[in-house]
Amino acid sequence: MKFITVDTYEKLSRQAANIISAQVIIKPDCVLGLATGSSPLGTYKQLIDWYNKGDIDFSSVTSVNLDEYVGLDGSSNQSYRYFMNKNFFEHINIDINNTFVPNGCADDLVTEGLNYDRHIEELGGIDLQLLGIGLDGHIGFNEPDRYFVKSTHVVDLHESTIKANSRFFANEDEVPKQAITMGMVSIMQAKKILLIASGKAKYDILKKAFYGPITPEIPASILQLHPDITVIYSEN
Repeated sequence: MKFITVDTYEKLSRQAANIISAQVIIKPDCVLGLATGSSPLGTYKQLIDWYNKGDIDFSSVTSVNLDEYVGLDGSSNQSYRYFMNKNFFEHINIDINNTFVPNGCADDLVTEGLNYDRHIEELGGIDLQLLGIGLDGHIGFNEPDRYFVKSTHVVDLHESTIKANSRFFANEDEVPKQAITMGMVSIMQAKKILLIASGKAKYDILKKAFYGPITPEIPASILQLHPDITVIYSEN
């Protein structure tokens, strides 16, 4: 495990973007596992800037996102498909048909999860997976539990997650109570993992996740077993 500490979010974003851009340059047709939320916004902004300068080409890249809210389709401005389109995909030359987000409005969410895992497998797996981490240690929407869930699945969001995500909604009541999320197998089978976290509030959970016992009560702790993971943390 490589642990990088920087003093600003801007430096974190640039470091993360450097790692992602290197992956795209080394393997132009790579599969990127992408994340949403506030943490990766600076990283996406930096990648867009480098794309506009002609430094990086996403035309052959495929992306698979970690998760989506149940009940929100891509036209909802709170959906993760919408987030990715507006904050990243629409600003680069990636083929939108090669960008994949779980369908939170599928008639059969169990089948949707199985199909999502199968699709990732057919792509040859994920070359580089970008992750954030929740204050309770969740990655994707894999919440603290009694066991690690292997496959893409529907999860009931914990109250702390709903509260944390309410900042993106008009009020807490509007936050969906369920999500469909990539499970641990697809995440752990990624060839490389990049986890980013910023703010002093994340320090304690990072310490527990990477220097404490491996336990499903802190889902991110399983990442200790990954052979190629980089963690970038900024205090601010």
